[in-house]
Amino acid sequence: MARERPQDSNYSGPLKRLLAGVLVLCLIGLFVLWRIDSPRVERFRAQVVDAVVPSFDWAMAPVTATVNLLRDFQSYQRIYGQNQELRRELQQMKAWKEAALQLEQENARLLDLNKVQLDPRLTFVTGVVLADSGSPFRQSVLINVGARDGIVDGWAAMDGLGLVGRISGVGERTSRVILLTDTSSRIPVTIEPSGQQALLSGDNSPAPVISFLEAPDQVRPGDRVTASGDGGVFPAGLHVGRVARDPSGRLRVRLSADYQRLEFLRVLRNWREERIIGPGGLVLPPGPTPGSSDTPAAEPDSAGDAPAPEAADG
Repeated sequence: MARERPQDSNYSGPLKRLLAGVLVLCLIGLFVLWRIDSPRVERFRAQVVDAVVPSFDWAMAPVTATVNLLRDFQSYQRIYGQNQELRRELQQMKAWKEAALQLEQENARLLDLNKVQLDPRLTFVTGVVLADSGSPFRQSVLINVGARDGIVDGWAAMDGLGLVGRISGVGERTSRVILLTDTSSRIPVTIEPSGQQALLSGDNSPAPVISFLEAPDQVRPGDRVTASGDGGVFPAGLHVGRVARDPSGRLRVRLSADYQRLEFLRVLRNWREERIIGPGGLVLPPGPTPGSSDTPAAEPDSAGDAPAPEAADG
């Protein structure tokens, strides 16, 4: 048995089409009315706008909120882009800051090199540190000056603060510097103000050991340590560091040179002085040689008698 269709469904389709047609006609009429250029129509449009638009504020609220949200989103996009650009600029500024700090430190070290007070007779050659030994059993660095620059084995090397080591091995363009902390390093030093003579011995630690000290009770932590010049190893008076005492009570030297940042080294030209081997002939004037014409005449004796005349020939 066929089911009967409800009666309202028979009218819903034509009714929708009718309403759609009426809406289209109203829109067309409103469009035509809005396009008419007439004072009366203009006044009519103004009255319609004044009567209809204020009452539609509630309908425009979602639209206004959506527009504001879109503007806020665009503003957020601009802020995000500016933030990313500021982050990039900050990274660049950090890199520039690091480079500026390195240049400042390098400049300070170079200024220290220029301010070091040395014997005016000592000249120097400045070299750049190329590499270090990289071994816990050997403390040395390689610099970019060698035989072509007049470097001689055994010369002292300093940074802007104090003595670093000595030249031990010279090539044509490079030289090796044995640091004071190396186990093979032994230099004579003077401890001021007591004037004690000692030997500074490296033991691969940052603070070399003071050994062969005659009167340890006259040495105090903080005393100044300089090269003594004994044995002709180094020129006298080169600053080495300060005396310190380790936890075991042993005297050591806290080196003034900055071993963590060795970039430039000053190699001192130490033309050793001529050694005096002869006796006091260099002190007293030479005397007359026997039989020379410069022999002085005989002087009268203490009694005042003149020398006897020679007898005349008969």
